[in-house]
Amino acid sequence: MSVQRRQFDEGFKKNAVKLSYASSKTVAEVARELGIGDGMLYRWRQKYTPEGDKTRYATLEEENKQLRLQVAEQAMEIDMLKKASAYFASLHR
Repeated sequence: MSVQRRQFDEGFKKNAVKLSYASSKTVAEVARELGIGDGMLYRWRQKYTPEGDKTRYATLEEENKQLRLQVAEQAMEIDMLKKASAYFASLHR
């Protein structure tokens, strides 16, 4: 029997972060009340500011992910071009 991971929408995450900053309770207490792990709430706090905006860390993380994807795509293109050039070079011999 597999355990299904719960997924939370961005609005829930932002509201949880706002609540954790606004409340006089500890992060662990707020997380427990919301039914989530305190580690998860701490990760969300890294991603969102108390106002609900994305932090600089989250923005850089997204940019890094995009750049890694772009590098992987370009590596595949380079590999295909190398194979194509080798193929065409063998035809002219």
